[in-house]
Amino acid sequence: MIRFLRTLKLALRSLALHPLRSLLTILGILCGVFAVIAMLAIGEGAAYEAQQQIKALGSTNIILKSVQPVENKQAGDANQRSVEYGLKYNDAELIKKTLPNVDIMVQARDYPKELRYETRILNGVVRGTVPWFPSVAKLKMLEGRFFSSLHEREHSNVCVLTPGIARKLFLHKYPIGKIVKVGLDPFTVIGVIQTKVGYKREGNDETDSNFNTIYIPLSASRVFFGEEIVERTSGTSKRERVELHEIQVQVRDIKDVRPVAASIRRVLKHNHDKEDYQVLVPLELLRSAKEQAKLFSIMLGAIAGISLLVGGIGIMNIMLASVTERTREIGIRRALGAQQRHIVLQFLIETVVLSCLGGALGVIVGTLAPKLVTYAFDQTTIVRIEFLLLSFGISAAVGIIFGLYPAIRAAKMDPIEALRHE
Repeated sequence: MIRFLRTLKLALRSLALHPLRSLLTILGILCGVFAVIAMLAIGEGAAYEAQQQIKALGSTNIILKSVQPVENKQAGDANQRSVEYGLKYNDAELIKKTLPNVDIMVQARDYPKELRYETRILNGVVRGTVPWFPSVAKLKMLEGRFFSSLHEREHSNVCVLTPGIARKLFLHKYPIGKIVKVGLDPFTVIGVIQTKVGYKREGNDETDSNFNTIYIPLSASRVFFGEEIVERTSGTSKRERVELHEIQVQVRDIKDVRPVAASIRRVLKHNHDKEDYQVLVPLELLRSAKEQAKLFSIMLGAIAGISLLVGGIGIMNIMLASVTERTREIGIRRALGAQQRHIVLQFLIETVVLSCLGGALGVIVGTLAPKLVTYAFDQTTIVRIEFLLLSFGISAAVGIIFGLYPAIRAAKMDPIEALRHE
């Protein structure tokens, strides 16, 4: 033990004799460790955000969307006639009747409309939907209330706004009870609903795809706006007939999601002549996202690991130069009775001290850097303890692996030749 402490003291003294060289070596390892931690933290944060967005869709939900086939687009452009495609009310009825594991169903119909209050005008999307939409979508009311089954039965001209539309149309006025012109029809505002689950910045809804959406009863959308959408641009008109743009199906148990999704695909295939719909299963997307996140983290870790490899090569280069520079010192130690293992130990201690010190500083910088990324770019970053242990462990291993060859080379020097070295 005393001999080891003496060798450690000798190694530290040798490093202190060349502070700039030691600092540059430490800096190489520091950058490598920092890069590994920072890249893994950013990758983990990005994967977490993607998974949270998928989870917000509901792990027991199945989402059906209307999709316009390519041939319909070409026919509509050529003839300017009405194009019919997508989900139908009959699809929703068939799914509800034939699949016993379906718990709740939400239908939705979208209309592009001009929204007006006093002199302020916005282009928005009016979504006709059912009263239980917020519970399935897990959205909270921020002001007022959502429309009820009574509103649905009576085709009431009431609407619920998202925060961005409420702010744009009413500025700082309280929106509840105000009248908004939707196209040419007046609708009374009865509530303001959040745009999506876990939304971080309600004051910056422009970043959300639902920023310009308002909600009205599905029955009212059919009465006021009909089934056909007419878009006029530059003297041309585009007509589309879509009964439902979206159907959300909520399954009673998570284990039934995949079988029910397969059954829905069979029902839709039987009920449609062409594939003018899309079936999205958030549970499947979530599992796929987790697999992609693992691959993404491995890729980022491998890229950042190259920095550690470069740092290791720097250590080897410095130590080889040190061995050449200290040839006479090695010869004197061997002549005084030092064995090969003592020489190997001395040089290994030097490289391990350099790599561990660089690794420790890299862990500190790598822990702080993701916080700066989160603050500056509003990007979620997650630093896990495994990242710190992995990067520090690799830095120590790099010191041993890349310091071993110079140490063995120093130990195998012929003492007499070493003493003659100038």
